[in-house]
Amino acid sequence: MTSNTKGLPGLRGTDHIGFTVPDLDAAVDFFVDVIGCETFYELGPFQADDDWMQTHLDVHPRSVMQRLSFLRCKHGSNFEIFQYQAPDQKTRQPRNSDVGGHHLAFYVDDMAAAVAHLKDCGVRILGTPTVRNSGPSAGQTWVYFLSPWGMQLELVSYPLGKGYEKETERRLWQCAKPQE
Repeated sequence: MTSNTKGLPGLRGTDHIGFTVPDLDAAVDFFVDVIGCETFYELGPFQADDDWMQTHLDVHPRSVMQRLSFLRCKHGSNFEIFQYQAPDQKTRQPRNSDVGGHHLAFYVDDMAAAVAHLKDCGVRILGTPTVRNSGPSAGQTWVYFLSPWGMQLELVSYPLGKGYEKETERRLWQCAKPQE
């Protein structure tokens, strides 16, 4: 590192999270109909006859980004969802324990109602909600679930705050209250 300052100059926050799915239409339907996100726009296809895809996106040079869709999910980060076709494409969804593993967490006001909704929609819930009663996450309830294509997702709720909040004015999450 050669910079004398910590962090990105002018950083405001996370604009979006991008991820690739096997079927863009099915993924958008899931995030809109089951989760409650809102679509904004779609682009594609993109492909190049030279090494542009490899140079700019670090994917196989003959990859085709078939389509992408931008979604807004209430007060959290936006999603940029891709559907690719590539000669070296891996189709196995990574688990949290895999390098590159990840999950998306959705804050909900009512855990029981959210879990019931997912079950009514036929979504696979992993176990039962876990309640934290001590430590920095005290007051938090969470549960993992899977998208239809196997992506790991999470519901999280802590309507009375988390334990760490007693020690600092700083907050990891501040959600705007829903409009009546």
